[in-house]
Amino acid sequence: MTVESRATHELSHREIEILRATYRTMARSGSHRMSLREIADDAGVSKTLLLYHFGSKDNLLMAVMKWALERTEVRIRQGVEGASNASAQMAALVDAVFISPEANRDFYLFYLDLVEHAVRDPRFESLSAMLDGIINGLYAEIVTAGVEEGVFDVDDPVGAARDMRAIIEGTFLQWMQTDDWRVSHQEWKENCREALLRVLGARVV
Repeated sequence: MTVESRATHELSHREIEILRATYRTMARSGSHRMSLREIADDAGVSKTLLLYHFGSKDNLLMAVMKWALERTEVRIRQGVEGASNASAQMAALVDAVFISPEANRDFYLFYLDLVEHAVRDPRFESLSAMLDGIINGLYAEIVTAGVEEGVFDVDDPVGAARDMRAIIEGTFLQWMQTDDWRVSHQEWKENCREALLRVLGARVV
């Protein structure tokens, strides 16, 4: 079984630590500028051991991108699981997405690399489908529940999920370019929440 096809729970502790180091390095340097040596140094392992576990830089990039998406799904699902209704789920979703200024900045610097690879490199095309399945699918579940409860007023939950993703990602892309990104994080969070409720025609705010 190749690294690309292995789920996170099948990875060893050492491999998870390498993925964490790769994530940090990508957020710091970008995938095109980072080296395997830089990742190995961050992980506290040799370059030889890194290649033993993942084989190549491309394999490592694919593995860390899938790992990060799986972690994102788990975090959001855990956030909304205990919510009693769709309105509470939406609030929990926003809380799960807006973690902290530093964590969000690192993630979206990483995410920009992920999207570039998914769009430009045929070897990474599966990431786009994975993104749609995880992110859009999650959002559509919440919207559908809200429509059934009479909280959201939309005719097309799948289309509304795409709109939600556009609002959230657009918010972060604008926010991370501001000079006061640390201080303004909460303000952008509230603006995003209000925009989401508007696009969903929320009857309960």
